[in-house]
Amino acid sequence: MLATGTCSLNCFLRILGGGAPFIEQSSGQGDLSGSSDEGEGTMDKETVPAAERAVETESMMKRLFGFEKEDLSSWHRLVCLLNRPTDPASLGIFRFLFGMIMAIDITQERGLSHLDYKYLDGAPVCRFPLFSFLQPLPLDYMYLVYVVMLFGAVGIMLGCFYRLSCLMFISTYWYIFFLDKTAWNNHSYLYGLIGFQLTFMDANRYWSIDGLRNPQKKNSQVPLWNYTLLRFQIFIVYFIAGIKKLDADWVEGYSMSYLAHHWLFDPFRMILPNEMVSLLVVHGGGLCLDLSAGYLLFFDATRPFGIFFVSYFHCMNSQLFSIGMFAYTMLATSPLFCYPDWPRHFFARFPEILRPVLPLTSPPPQPSTSCVYPVTQRTSTGLQDLSPAPKASKTRFKHKLATLFTILYLAEQFFLPYSHFITQGYNNWTNGLYGYSWDMMVHSRSHQHVKITYKDGKTGDVGYLNPGVFTQSRRWKDHGDMLKQYATCLSRHLPHYNISDPEIYFDIWVSINERFQQRIFDPRVNIVKADWSPFRPNPWLMPLLVDLSPWRTKFQEIEGSLDNQTEIVFIADFPGLLLENYVSEDLGNTSVQVLQGQLNVEIVDEKKNYTLQPGEQKQLPAGAYHKVYTVSEGPSCYMYIYVNTTEAALQRNFTKLFELQERVRNGTETEPLPPELQSLITGENEGSEANVMDPVVQLFLRRQRRMKEVKKRREANVCERLNRFTVKKYYMLRRAFLMTAIAMRNLAVGLPPLEQLTREVAFANMKEPETEASQDLKDEVGHDEL
Repeated sequence: MLATGTCSLNCFLRILGGGAPFIEQSSGQGDLSGSSDEGEGTMDKETVPAAERAVETESMMKRLFGFEKEDLSSWHRLVCLLNRPTDPASLGIFRFLFGMIMAIDITQERGLSHLDYKYLDGAPVCRFPLFSFLQPLPLDYMYLVYVVMLFGAVGIMLGCFYRLSCLMFISTYWYIFFLDKTAWNNHSYLYGLIGFQLTFMDANRYWSIDGLRNPQKKNSQVPLWNYTLLRFQIFIVYFIAGIKKLDADWVEGYSMSYLAHHWLFDPFRMILPNEMVSLLVVHGGGLCLDLSAGYLLFFDATRPFGIFFVSYFHCMNSQLFSIGMFAYTMLATSPLFCYPDWPRHFFARFPEILRPVLPLTSPPPQPSTSCVYPVTQRTSTGLQDLSPAPKASKTRFKHKLATLFTILYLAEQFFLPYSHFITQGYNNWTNGLYGYSWDMMVHSRSHQHVKITYKDGKTGDVGYLNPGVFTQSRRWKDHGDMLKQYATCLSRHLPHYNISDPEIYFDIWVSINERFQQRIFDPRVNIVKADWSPFRPNPWLMPLLVDLSPWRTKFQEIEGSLDNQTEIVFIADFPGLLLENYVSEDLGNTSVQVLQGQLNVEIVDEKKNYTLQPGEQKQLPAGAYHKVYTVSEGPSCYMYIYVNTTEAALQRNFTKLFELQERVRNGTETEPLPPELQSLITGENEGSEANVMDPVVQLFLRRQRRMKEVKKRREANVCERLNRFTVKKYYMLRRAFLMTAIAMRNLAVGLPPLEQLTREVAFANMKEPETEASQDLKDEVGHDEL
């Protein structure tokens, strides 16, 4: 009846039964199959051998998964299994940690600290909700929504009015989540799922204010399905992410190759070349960890290794990516796989003086009506053991409903990442909207060229729009559904600028996982009138040229043969289409070379056409337009090779100035400096370059100052970094609190005079010292450092 031969089913069974951690001693812990102790719960010399024999005679199924296969033999026994009484301690600790993390997340990634910039009350902004009827409320009311969500998160953390707090949190959280598809990611989706699960659980039975208010809830047992849902959810996060990483691009090391240059991988680069660090450590290690993490955490023998590896993994992720509180949330989920009473043993080691504020360590949990208790329990000798507590109970409707909910939820979570054959309209080069697919970091994109063309439907006038106009997001460029929403929004705004019945055309060039830059959508289609349905494939999506993927090996060879000043862009295009491009005057040495297919290159100013075959090259004039036509029967492949001559000249000047500065400092310069170069000695202080007339010297001094500040920050000790981190977070929380207080005051008593409101907002916007320098350093360093 049980197909235990496959690893995924084995893991499912282990989640279902709780595994070895739930083969608990029967001192009120709710074990349905083990023997129970009488009297004071201590064993005498006669009962010890019996207990040992009971353990020895347990089946392999019981030892591995925590239940017998007979527990799945009928609906009644399955209900009893999933509602088996379990210690609430581990669940209560997770509830506290999750609520605290969400309270912090609301001020950061959810955007409470910059809500006025996010929603731009009254401004003409194009938004991308999941459902078109969803719109943000007025700004002051959006602050109220966030306040409700924040109070809900704090209530979850404290276990205070727990059900109401969960409803406050998830109702506002999912509203904000559905309000903006461009902000979707895997961890934001996971937060909503965990909040939804906690709403139905009894997570307030341990270390909660509700327990102080209601003695029946305090330290009472919870049904096993509470743990089953959470463990299964975390298992999916790891395992499905690992399955998605079996994609060829990830296995071959193209998805996240840039990560190998990060300082976190410096120890690996001491023994491996950079290419092998990317292939074996970044991609190979990520694949193996995701596939195995869930199994390592489930089994007692491997759990210490699992906790170590996933903790190391998430600590690295917190430095590699801007993922908010996700790493800390996943760290908080790891203890869920341990014995459910681990907090009692952990906090029992603390001094007695701290016990009043710490979670309970005794007495054992009391019975709860949420659980199902057996009518009789049998010892290893087969005799009935009339345990004084808990009292036997029968399965009720709520127990059956909880079991049905657990089964349906688990099935839905397994199905949803592979449901893209239903919502085909959201599929592009990758399946579905980013978030619920768990394809974390599998695809990396770069955009080379984005052009938005509008055409007046009455006059026929043609013009161009700045990419991203009327929106703050950039993700619309990769998703057909968002592109349709953006075009529809632009068609509503452009008539205000005397453009009637506008037609909107997008020419978007994207490279996914280091492939050729190619068009993702048909540039000949008017997106305003284009057909789109969430349940049908997008007809104006251009296919990904996967047949050209082997060229990526050739790309590396070509790039390796170039000098440091030469840049290259690889292009692929479809027959019958053209690329109109402008060569900047800074790019004084630019050429196009054919790799595959046949091209016709038109120099617009010269009004001349040149036909190029594979291997042929054409020099392109700077400061002029040209058009590249694909005239072959199949797709064409070509590359732009260019040198930024202006930047190269600037770097040569910087080198000369640096050498001169070093000679003056060490006293080897014999000739006096001219007046315009005196600032090389005196002009390194902040802001002093503004007094320098020579623009090259000015840029050089600014660059030197930035490099000096970067070095200072990287060499800062732990105390200095902690202070910088604390000050930054303080000003962020300060602005969130003050702007929220202003909004609540506006709702309560109305808007104040404009002058007063301006002063209040200016006070809230006060920033930490050296903010401008910090902003410059972001561009230099490339990532935030603690």
